[in-house]
Amino acid sequence: MKIGVISDTHGYLDDQVFEYFSECDEIWHAGDIGDLSVTDRLKEFKRLKCVFGNIDGAEARAEFRETIRFTCKGLVVMITHIGGKQYVYTPHLREELKRNPPDIFVCGHSHILKVGYDKRFGFLYMNPGAAGIHGFHKVRTLLRFDIINKKPTNLEVIELGPRAAK
Repeated sequence: MKIGVISDTHGYLDDQVFEYFSECDEIWHAGDIGDLSVTDRLKEFKRLKCVFGNIDGAEARAEFRETIRFTCKGLVVMITHIGGKQYVYTPHLREELKRNPPDIFVCGHSHILKVGYDKRFGFLYMNPGAAGIHGFHKVRTLLRFDIINKKPTNLEVIELGPRAAK
């Protein structure tokens, strides 16, 4: 199974996303959608798992949850928008992550792309950075990876270009 991971679109969805995620089976959006037209387009394109972020309004909060937990190809996945940085998780999640860690933990919010294995909690931490044109990031980024035999593999960092729209 191939997964595309995106976050912090802030109402902007680059057409390159459809090219880079064309072979993906699912897209995971880690919040700060900005405009539901973004998730509407993604849902028409592929199966979507999504959470709302701190900039998202009532419509997004009515459609999506703050945190989701699900199983994908035998791996437990947890997605939230404000999760903290690797090893320093937000207080309201820290105890849950310690008590019942997922196999993959995905968050956004920081606009800083970061992937690493957290040995203390025993999960793969993924933050795809930001794909939108609003924020302090310099380059818009995505993640893409496969799940094969219950293991994430073939991880790719995708750069969409500078933050400023073309």
